[in-house]
Amino acid sequence: MVTSAEPECGGGWTNTCSATTDGSQVDVGAGTTTPGNSGSSNGQGGSGGGGSGSTPPAAEEECDSELCRPLYSVVTLPDVTAEDLRSFIPALPTVTGEPLGLGVVGMPTNLVAGSSVQLQSGPLLGYDVVVRFTPTGFRFDHGDGTSRMTTTGGSSWARLGVPDYTATPTSHVYRAPGSYRAGVRVVYTAAVNFGTGTWRPVTGAVTSAAAFYDVRVVEVRTGLVQRTCAEDPSGPGC
Repeated sequence: MVTSAEPECGGGWTNTCSATTDGSQVDVGAGTTTPGNSGSSNGQGGSGGGGSGSTPPAAEEECDSELCRPLYSVVTLPDVTAEDLRSFIPALPTVTGEPLGLGVVGMPTNLVAGSSVQLQSGPLLGYDVVVRFTPTGFRFDHGDGTSRMTTTGGSSWARLGVPDYTATPTSHVYRAPGSYRAGVRVVYTAAVNFGTGTWRPVTGAVTSAAAFYDVRVVEVRTGLVQRTCAEDPSGPGC
């Protein structure tokens, strides 16, 4: 005789039990529903948390900018002007003349100034920096009320390969005898390195203190000595 029986199910769970037979064997099935969970398990088990139908978290939007990275900060370096470089003082230039210490009225006196690129380190606007001074102009004051601005410090007659008393870009002709104090100031362009390897230009120019050179200007008159200039063109005053 074929019979079917309803298995007993108990416990604190909500159970669904069933039994079927085809005359030769009996199949018994059961299902459980976890309290508070509308889903059911068929005996294969599973986690009581989220199921396979849970919505995956949204992918974070990729950002290539440093502004989106919490471990990075963007630092804007300050703009520097010549006024900010008060504590950075370029070295005095050198200045001399030809003939040394002397000049001749009405003839060129060659003034020669010297300066080079300078690097100085120190604090600036809260940063440790290196300042670079590059000479770009020379202001010669001749001591007689005249002056000249040049882009070169000049050079000696010998280095230029010209005869003495030849006019040069830095020479000056005194019109009266006397003692004069010639001076020179160097104009620099500046740049600042904040440790990044990049030189940032400084707005404005920096001018050095003046260096001085004393020159005594005399009159020279020719005179016949032994032979005339026609007889000895290389003689004194010829």
